[in-house]
Amino acid sequence: MPQPTMTDRYGALAEDLTGRGVDLAAVEGALRTQRVETPSWGYGNSGTRFKVFPQPGVPRDPFEKFADAAEVHRLTGICPSVAIHIPWDQVDDWGALRDHAAALGMAIGAVNPNLFQDEAYKLGSVCHPDPAVRRRATDHLLACGEIAARTGSTAISLWLADGTNYPGQDSFVARWRRMEACLAETYAAMPDGCRLLVEYKFYEPAFYHTDLADWGMALTMCQALGERAQVLVDLGHHAQGVNVEQIVALLLDAGRLGGFHFNARKYGDDDLIVGSTNPFELFLIYAELVAAGEAATADVAYMIDQTHNIEPKLEAMTQSVVNLQEAYARALLVDRDALAAAREAGDVLAAHRVLTDAYQTDVRPLCAKVRRDLGAADDPVAALRAGGYAERVARERVGGTPASWT
Repeated sequence: MPQPTMTDRYGALAEDLTGRGVDLAAVEGALRTQRVETPSWGYGNSGTRFKVFPQPGVPRDPFEKFADAAEVHRLTGICPSVAIHIPWDQVDDWGALRDHAAALGMAIGAVNPNLFQDEAYKLGSVCHPDPAVRRRATDHLLACGEIAARTGSTAISLWLADGTNYPGQDSFVARWRRMEACLAETYAAMPDGCRLLVEYKFYEPAFYHTDLADWGMALTMCQALGERAQVLVDLGHHAQGVNVEQIVALLLDAGRLGGFHFNARKYGDDDLIVGSTNPFELFLIYAELVAAGEAATADVAYMIDQTHNIEPKLEAMTQSVVNLQEAYARALLVDRDALAAAREAGDVLAAHRVLTDAYQTDVRPLCAKVRRDLGAADDPVAALRAGGYAERVARERVGGTPASWT
């Protein structure tokens, strides 16, 4: 007996959703406007802390990274921008890179400074006790602001590795004040319309204390800097059991959620394929975003931050985008009226079942239909495998130095 096609499955799903009172046109319209930014470093060689595993066809420069990102966008329909990392993506002519991106139908996204790989930063960057090192770090941040101005980027995405490894090594308060002074100078020099997205991480590479260890510290720093400083939530940067969707909801309510670095974790900052280990958490995060409404989420930056160590890079990136599409689709199906009624009545199980009913809906036919509307692929990973792009670039990209985060 022939298996139902994706179009057949969409028809059955559409009939079911319409019967449940879902405004299907509104859901599909929202999915068509979804945007996700992929990271340039996700296309280069990466690995564990012990070994970088090279792959054939890895880009050798930022121009080839954008070509790979454009292929992911072509297949998924929602990834028209690429975050860059400085100095990993440093070029002599930013106008040329911007024009190259535009020719591919792409744009340069967030600019990510690197304040963790310089030898001088062993004891920190903007928190370092030596003012000369802090000046070096601040000058790098200012240079990233200039790159943002020249590329049309509207965000500087900042993660600091600063912290200490031993009690007594340095003063918590002194380090905080040093950081605030350096970031205040950076903030004041940002281009008009540019935001500073401040990330946090509770451990690693500092193991006694991290200067920006959690969302509260990041929020406190943003409040000190100004309205254009907002918190960036990385899904892998929390202790086990932390309720990330609660953090998202509160930052949204405060108007300080700047964006995400989407990935997945099992133990620590694992940077795995988005949604691969806890897809229900990803759905719950999107459920809070949908609940907040368009006005609250208009400026939220939805960015991926992951490293593909053993899986093919383009396939992994494409799968992450697909998982984000499906998480958003499920969140759009939550019956908000039923949820509000259950909450008002104090019916705990009914409220939970409203969420699980939406989560358990097979939205793959819906997302495939939306991708077709966008001129993308029904099944992006299958289309990538069948299209021969990875094999072609592996043949073409021979010689030179493959890009790597090391």
